[in-house]
Amino acid sequence: MATAQQPPDTRRGTSDSLLSPDFLRRLERLELVTRKALIGRMKGERRSRRRGQSVEFADYRDYTPGDDLRFLDWNIYGRLDRLFIKLFVEEEDLHFHILIDASKSMDFGTPTKLRFATQIAAALGFVGLIGQDRVVVHLLGEGITRSSRPLRGRRSFIELLEFLERVEPEAEGDLHRSLRQFALTYRIPGIALVLSDFLDKQGYEPALRYLAASPMEVHVVQVLAREELDPPLLGDLRLIDCEDGEELPVTISAPLLQRYRQRLRAFCGGIERWCLAREMSYMLATSDADVESVVFDHFRRIGLVK
Repeated sequence: MATAQQPPDTRRGTSDSLLSPDFLRRLERLELVTRKALIGRMKGERRSRRRGQSVEFADYRDYTPGDDLRFLDWNIYGRLDRLFIKLFVEEEDLHFHILIDASKSMDFGTPTKLRFATQIAAALGFVGLIGQDRVVVHLLGEGITRSSRPLRGRRSFIELLEFLERVEPEAEGDLHRSLRQFALTYRIPGIALVLSDFLDKQGYEPALRYLAASPMEVHVVQVLAREELDPPLLGDLRLIDCEDGEELPVTISAPLLQRYRQRLRAFCGGIERWCLAREMSYMLATSDADVESVVFDHFRRIGLVK
């Protein structure tokens, strides 16, 4: 790839402040949303499309031999002389996976692309935790280099922050290998949020195909630095790949910069069309974008939060 026992103290705002206390208070009004049916491993606070055995009544259906007799409605039987089974809403936990590209190319820009990605992860991770969803963060390099433990509940927020504050660019990127490993390991339906610049020499399609074939609802955020969108470069230069050290001498002129911008727009547009054709949301964000606006405007508009 180129180019605890106490509730969290929101006053700390995290070291160098990943999220401000005011932002955290606003985030408490949000919750994660998914369009797909869930299969949780423990009871949660999220209403499922399935019918189960919680205390909230949902509907009736005809009795069939083998049904649990405890759920027969004897009042209806007394009135109609017919057997009906009571159905109840099943509540499940949502699995929310945040995949952060931590390759060296993300250590670019002011602020860096990696910094922006960790801020988005902190914000949406907090929304998931206060909603009693199961949150896991994965760092992507030459594979999944590190993952947090599954986190759940408001008191896990400090652990999430500590994990994100330790994120450093640590490896050359192999997005294909990373997303393949993720898709083969995590097969329970949920939400997968991918934060990457997608500047992978192998291309983005082979990697994203694994997510498209998974049971996850996928949201893609392509993060680029302002300097990548509009490079402040002219003259004779030697470009060095920050991951593999490959060098390329080049003379940068105004016409060349114009062609570069056109190619970059086409590249980003290609990712967007590819994702939308597979019901995966897409967003292009610059690393200097306002994180609060991204969360409250973009993610609310696409239905990831409400």
